[in-house]
Amino acid sequence: MTVHATRAFRMKLKAGNEAEYRRRHDAIWPELAALLSGAGIHDYAIFLDEATLDLFAVMKLHPGHELGPLPDHPVMRKWWDYMADLMEVEPGNRPKEWPLTQVFHLA
Repeated sequence: MTVHATRAFRMKLKAGNEAEYRRRHDAIWPELAALLSGAGIHDYAIFLDEATLDLFAVMKLHPGHELGPLPDHPVMRKWWDYMADLMEVEPGNRPKEWPLTQVFHLA
């Protein structure tokens, strides 16, 4: 059995940007999708808690892959700049992330 690493985290959307956030992700850039896939990311989903505007992301990584170089990639940086007006970000426009701890999993 192959074990895939799962990473879950929370981000925060700014009020009034729900529809635009969805629209931009529905039209994700092919070069960004290819970059994420090439980094071993698959089965990636983001959920919105409409009451709090918290975004909950869950992604799986193929065995042997890590996210290490992604934050420095020009396409990733460009995407973060594109999304910065919609969500809470760090300096440099990287989305603020709060890691989530898995407390249950039913396989």
